[in-house]
Amino acid sequence: MGTIKKLAGQTAIYGLSSIVGRLINYLLVPFYTRVFSTAEYGVVSELFAYAAFLMILFTYGMETSFFHFSEKKADRRSVYSTGFVSLAGTSFLLAFLMILFSDSIAGWLRYDDYPEYVTWFACILFLDAVAAIPFASLRQRNKAKRFVSIKLINISLNVFFNVFFLVGCPAWSGGEGAWAGFIDAFYAPGVGVGYVFISNLLASLVTLVILAPELKGISWKPDFALLREMVVYGLPLLVAGLAGMINETLDRAVYKFLAPDPDLALRELGVYSACYKLSIVMTLFIQTYRYAAEPFFFSQQDKDNSRELYASVMKYFVIACSFIFLVVLLFLDIFKLFIGEQFRGGLKVVPVLLLANMCLGIYFNLSMWYKLTGKTRYGAYFSILGALVTIVLLFALIPSMGYMGAAWATLACYAVMMVVSYLTGRKAYPVPYDLQRIGAYIILALVVYFAHVGLLRLLEPGSLVKYLLGASLLTLFAGFVLMLEKKPARTARRRR
Repeated sequence: MGTIKKLAGQTAIYGLSSIVGRLINYLLVPFYTRVFSTAEYGVVSELFAYAAFLMILFTYGMETSFFHFSEKKADRRSVYSTGFVSLAGTSFLLAFLMILFSDSIAGWLRYDDYPEYVTWFACILFLDAVAAIPFASLRQRNKAKRFVSIKLINISLNVFFNVFFLVGCPAWSGGEGAWAGFIDAFYAPGVGVGYVFISNLLASLVTLVILAPELKGISWKPDFALLREMVVYGLPLLVAGLAGMINETLDRAVYKFLAPDPDLALRELGVYSACYKLSIVMTLFIQTYRYAAEPFFFSQQDKDNSRELYASVMKYFVIACSFIFLVVLLFLDIFKLFIGEQFRGGLKVVPVLLLANMCLGIYFNLSMWYKLTGKTRYGAYFSILGALVTIVLLFALIPSMGYMGAAWATLACYAVMMVVSYLTGRKAYPVPYDLQRIGAYIILALVVYFAHVGLLRLLEPGSLVKYLLGASLLTLFAGFVLMLEKKPARTARRRR
C-alpha cells in the first residue's frame, strides 16, 4: 500500500498541473463554442487532429526510450543529450519540409487559401518536439513542481493569447489612440480561427525559452551507438503511436470526407468535437495517471511483489474510472453548460466516449507488460489492430450514422485492444488481476447509469429532484464499492 500511495501522490502532483491546467484550457471550450460557429470550430478540431498525428511522428517514441535507457544506463546525461539532439535535428528537418510544401499540403486538406495554417503548425510541432525530452527529464528526476509550473505557464499563455486575439483585438481595432494604432499594426480580422493556431505557437515558443536552463551541460555530440538502441526501442512505439492516433483522432480528421451530408460536415464535426470534450474529466484522470504511472511501473519492476502491485493498481484505477463515468452522466445537465447551446445536439455520444476512454485507460495499464519486458513491438501490433478496427468502422458507420458512428468506432477500437492486450500479456507477463471485482464495478456503473436514465423517463422530475436522484445513485455506488473493498481487509485482519 505504501508504493500505491506513492503512485497516488505522484498522480496528484502531476494531476494538479493537468487538472488545473486543463481546467484553464477547458475554458476555451465554452469560449470557442460561443465565439465560433459550429463549422469554424470544426476547422479547429480537424487541424488539431492532424497535428496530433504529426506529433507522434516528430517524437517517434523517444520519450519512452529516454525513460527506459535512463534506468538501464549508468550515464544518464548521455541518454539525455542523445535523445534531445536526435529530436532537435529530426524535428527541424520535418518542420522545414512541411513549410517547403505548405501550399500542396493545404490543397490536399482543402484549405487552399490558408497555406499559412501548415506553416504555423510546422513551427508548433518543432517547438513541442524539442521540449519533449526536457519535460521527460523533469518527470524522470521527480521535478514535479517545475514540471507543473511550466505546463501551467504554457496553458495560461495559450488561453491569454486566445482571448487577446479573438476578443480583445476585435474590440480595440479601428479605435482611436496609441493602443488602437498598436493593435491595428499587426491584427488582421480575416485571420479568424487562425489566431487559435498563432496563440498555440506563441505559448510553445515561450515554454521552450523557459526550459532553456534544462539544456545546461548537454553534449551536442550524441552517442550514436546509444542512439541506435534508443531508436530501435522507440520505433515500434512510433508505429504504435501513429496507430494510436488513428484510434484517437482519425474520426475528426476524416469526418468531412465521410459525412452523410458534405455541406453539413464541418458543422457536425464541430458539434461532435465539442461534445467529445465533455468526457474531459475521464481524459484528465487518465492523462495525469499516465504521467505518474509510466516511470512508477519502471521503478517497481524488479521488486518481489511488483505484479501483485500492478494488479492492485489496476483495480483502484477501474474504481476511479467508474466513479468518473457516473459523475459526468448523472450530472450531465451541469456538464453540458460548458459548451454553447448550438453544440448540445450531440450529447448522446458522451456515454459511449466515456466508456471508450475507460477502455483506453485499462489498456494503458495492461500495456506496461511489453514496455517492462522490452517487447515494444507488441504495442505496435495492438495499436495497428485497433487502427484497422477504427478505419473499417469509420468508413462503415459514419456515412450512415454520422458522428454517432464515429463514437461507436472509438469504443470498439479500444475495447478490442484492451481484450487482446490482456490475453497476450497473460501468457507473456502474467499479472493476477482481480477480473471478477473489476468486472463487477464496471457492470455496476452501467446498471446505475441505465437505472438513472429509466427513472428520469418514468418520473420526469424537476431539476432539484433530478440532482438528488443522481447524488443518491452515486452514493449507492460508492457505498457498494467501500463495502466490497473493506471485506477483504477485514478477512486479512482475522487471518493475522
